[in-house]
Amino acid sequence: MKVTVVGAGNVGATCADVLAYREIANEIVLLDIKEGFAEGKALDIWQTSPVNQYDSKVIGSTNDYSKTKDSDVVVITSGLPRKPGMSRDDLIATNAGIVKTVTENIVKFSPNAIIIVVSNPLDVMTYCAFLHAKINPNKVFGMAGVLDTARYRAFLATELNVSPKDIQAVLMGGHGDTMVPLPRYTTVAGIPVTELIEENTLNEIIERTKFGGGEIVKLLGTSAWYAPGAAAAQMVEAIVRDQRRIFPVCAWLQGEYGLSNIYLGVPVILGKNGIEKIIELDLNDAEKTLLAESAEAVKSVMDVLDNMNASA
Repeated sequence: MKVTVVGAGNVGATCADVLAYREIANEIVLLDIKEGFAEGKALDIWQTSPVNQYDSKVIGSTNDYSKTKDSDVVVITSGLPRKPGMSRDDLIATNAGIVKTVTENIVKFSPNAIIIVVSNPLDVMTYCAFLHAKINPNKVFGMAGVLDTARYRAFLATELNVSPKDIQAVLMGGHGDTMVPLPRYTTVAGIPVTELIEENTLNEIIERTKFGGGEIVKLLGTSAWYAPGAAAAQMVEAIVRDQRRIFPVCAWLQGEYGLSNIYLGVPVILGKNGIEKIIELDLNDAEKTLLAESAEAVKSVMDVLDNMNASA
């Protein structure tokens, strides 16, 4: 089993490290455009193998996609962070160009690969990868919900002073402040979270979750990497080991939840074929309204990309 991670920055390197440590693949290729960067990261990770006792081989490459040939799963983390003075449209244009190039090269050497997108803006970059991969959308999806629910569950575990292992949650919608956490589907060892925590406190945690990425940026001066890298690796594991885990992922909707032609976070079954099934929850009116608002925000960003492509 072979997995490629494109982008050897903090998120990509963390993802590769977790994949290796957990022996999720026999071979892990870390690729970056910066000369020697991926090779150095890969070598450093590989040298932990005698300490951490694993056999997964980690290989680095500078922009040589032939090294990624016949990958089973590819994680795309490439892209630039938004810089001061850069508009949203500028960021989309820059990162769409990067994701387009990466996707086309990946499909060229690994036409059967399942593609997981981590690059931001997440929803529209997943859409960009889908447009250029030209493969079944069940094999092109984005990582956001796994990270967002991890943050949500971590905050709940801290507030309740319980193990995060016992907390299960569902979160839908776009990645960002329009995400839709669902308290009705949040449980602690099977107990509805609403029975364990006051409504005001729960709402505060939900709001904190929506801006979880921004909180990290304010503290570090840069975006998070440990949790995003681990979240992407967990998705890879579900695919490689055909675990059929239920995760919220950024998926291509064709009528589900009354939405079509949009990439949006929804719960799915993740297995060897990628998205095995999209799960449609019976949302109440308030939840449907929040999801529709989130979809509208995501669609507006997707339209920006469509307009760029139309004028190109």
